[in-house]
Parts: sequence; structure tokens; C-alpha cells
Amino acid sequence: MQPKTIGKRSVDLAMTLLLLLLMARQITGETAHEWLGAGMFALWVAHHALNASWHRRLFRGRYTPFRVCQLVVNLLLLLAMVGTMVSGVVLSQTVFAFLPISGGRSWAQPLHILASFWGLVLMALHLGLHWGAILGQVRRQSELPARPAARWVWRLLGLAVAGYGGYAFWYHQLPLYLSAQAHFVFFDAAQPAVGFFLDYLAILGLFVWLAHYGGKGLQALARRKRPPEPAPWEKKRQSR
Repeated sequence: MQPKTIGKRSVDLAMTLLLLLLMARQITGETAHEWLGAGMFALWVAHHALNASWHRRLFRGRYTPFRVCQLVVNLLLLLAMVGTMVSGVVLSQTVFAFLPISGGRSWAQPLHILASFWGLVLMALHLGLHWGAILGQVRRQSELPARPAARWVWRLLGLAVAGYGGYAFWYHQLPLYLSAQAHFVFFDAAQPAVGFFLDYLAILGLFVWLAHYGGKGLQALARRKRPPEPAPWEKKRQSR
């Protein structure tokens, strides 16, 4: 694996871990939450720098339904990240306390919750739309044969994670946060920290699963609608 690819995957993994920790503010504490948020911002900048080629190709090539879906998710994720960071700076009492900001908590608190939970969902969708490429890379590096039985085991495992993620999605009341109906985050103090992180990991898995198979459906639809390639002799006839 090339060094740049290793750097990309390392940053992506670090962002995923930080995202889970950021959702656990009641466990990590307010000060750690702010520093983790600052770290997420640094990783987000690094992610864009490492994927600068995507920005350069933005206005090139044909936009298939799958590519349009990727673009929409990326733009919404950008908005969610900006909303999270701006509201986080306004709410900060430690890391950005030196900034001359007064007031603003009345709008920053609900915006921070709304943008944070949409950021969680959109980051999982973003990851899911690239999941096929990630799995292909892992297979090439591991050089393991793609056995049909192993594929079905992984598919069933993914379905189980998505199913539990759906339960955790409702249990932790994410529909309320995603629809801006709650200004405070529900936290079950009786639940062990390990259970909390597993629940949110399953929620991530749910949206990765949805995006992965939804993306495969869009790609299959585009292949069906694409006109068939003309035969070589037809190409010669058209060129005359």
C-alpha cells in the first residue's frame, strides 16, 4: 500500500474513532470534548488535503446518479461540519475561551446538536459510499481468495449490525436530534460506557450499510440505462 493511501486510511480511522468519542460528551467530560473537537477539525483539514485530487476532478467527467449522490452527501457533510465547528467555538469554555465572543448560546446549542448528529449520519453515509473501494483494497492487500461462503458470512454480519443499529438509533432518540426537536441530549447513565460506544458504532454501521447497498443499486441502475457498446465492426462503419 502506498504511503499516501496509508495516510488517508489512518486519518479516516482516526476521524471515526474521534467521532464516537465526541458523541460521548457525558462520558469524556466537557474539556476533553472540546479538545477532541479541535482534533477533529485538524483531521478534517488533513482529510481534504490528502484528497485534493477529488476537488480537482469536481468539474470533470460525467455525473452518474452514484456520483451525484456522493457529491450531495459530501456537500451536506461540509455544511454539518462547518455548523458543528462554528457552534462549538461559540459554546467553548476552554479551548477557544480566549476569543472575544459573548452571547450566542441560545442559537449555538441547538445548532451544535443538530449539526453534530447530522455529521454522524452523513459521515457514515460518506464512508458507506466508499465501502466497496475500501473492501477491494483490503482484499488486494491481504491476498485472500474471495470465497462465496465468506462473502455471505460478511453480508449476514453486516445485516445483523445494521439491524441492531436501527434499534440503537431509536433507543438513543436520534430522530429527535436530527429533526431539531431536542435541545438537550438524552444519556442513559445506567448504560455502561462500552455499551454506549457499541450502540453508536452500530448506528454508524447502519448508515454505512444503507449507503453501500444503496450505492450499488444506483450503479446497477446506471449500467442498465447505459446504451450497449457498439461492436468493433459497427464502430468502423460509424467512423466512415
